[in-house]
Amino acid sequence: MTTQELLQGAKAAKSAAAALSTQEKNRLLLAMADSLVQHQADILAANDQDVEAARATIAPVMIDRLRLTGDRVAAMAQGLRAVADLPDPVGDVLSEITRPNGLVIRKVRVPMGVIAIIYESRPNVTADAAALALKSGNVCVLRGGKEAIHSNTAIVAALRAALRENGAPETLVNLVEDTTRASATQLMEARGLVDLLIPRGGAGLIRACVENAKVPCIETGTGICHVYVDRAADLDKAVAIVYNAKTSRPSVCNAEEVCLVHRDVAPVFLPRLKQALDEKHVELRLCPEAAAIIPGTPAGERDFDTEFLDYILAVKVVGSVEEAVAHIAAHSTGHSEAIVTQDRAAADAFCAGVDSAAVYVNASTRFTDGGEFGLGCEMGISTQKLGARGPMGLCELTSYKYIIEGDGQVR
Repeated sequence: MTTQELLQGAKAAKSAAAALSTQEKNRLLLAMADSLVQHQADILAANDQDVEAARATIAPVMIDRLRLTGDRVAAMAQGLRAVADLPDPVGDVLSEITRPNGLVIRKVRVPMGVIAIIYESRPNVTADAAALALKSGNVCVLRGGKEAIHSNTAIVAALRAALRENGAPETLVNLVEDTTRASATQLMEARGLVDLLIPRGGAGLIRACVENAKVPCIETGTGICHVYVDRAADLDKAVAIVYNAKTSRPSVCNAEEVCLVHRDVAPVFLPRLKQALDEKHVELRLCPEAAAIIPGTPAGERDFDTEFLDYILAVKVVGSVEEAVAHIAAHSTGHSEAIVTQDRAAADAFCAGVDSAAVYVNASTRFTDGGEFGLGCEMGISTQKLGARGPMGLCELTSYKYIIEGDGQVR
């Protein structure tokens, strides 16, 4: 099937998706979750093909983004069940007013329609996106990367089997088979067929979509995430937070890429941090002041503007909360930033001054995630300000319309 034919089929399914009741959507989601578990062997076999083919072309740390295990398939299924448990946003009345002339005006949540998602590497996105689109009354068009095509095909086959067996159109969930650049361009230019485009991947993919899309597009985040260790930090907490934010899964967008350290605690904190990070063989890219305290690699011109997605951490010593905030303003991608401090005034100044989608006090940036935020799972993490911002769950996949009731009023 061509991409154009697939889009036409998706558009034709819009009314069916919008007409599903909450009970029907939840029943389908639970069936889709069960189908993933039932087809686990097929999904893992397909994933093995992708992983083996990718070994020669992508870094080992990126293999982790691609690899599926039994536990990860189970987690995908649990994500669908969690979405089924969430309140249905469709039909929510956001506001209601009665005008002096008697007109009752209601602002009501409605589905977007056809949501296209272009993403890379992580096949769990396939299930997450399908679940969120279905629960929010939308049709999804999934276009993964070539490195995960076998995995994505197997996952979508399992999801569509559940739809088919439960009397729902298979075209509620669609996978673009063409993984060339041409199919991505078709989605970007599909006016009248795609109601919302969400890119989810590296900086190059996101930039291409934002700059070239002729359909509405959400800018999701590359993550140059910062942790600032304040002069009033609990250093035990600071070491644990930085260690987690950098090493728990360095290939994801909410991983820390830059550590800022107050000058007053740097001589004590940095040796302790290096000792902890040495366990994971983290390469430290150091500003001159940090390099005078601990050994590492001198930071290059672009090291504070790079999403490493690897066991690499840029480190800079600063003199104040204000200097940390200024550095973040100059180098952040607006994703997630954290301060570690016992000083409430410092925390408040940081939260007020940092203009990112998620700002943490004494916690790891790794929590910027739809599941961790109670959204079930996420469609992506938006770093823009207009419309969705931060992890995108069900509400972020809806629009609204006005419904006006009268009794013969004319103007």
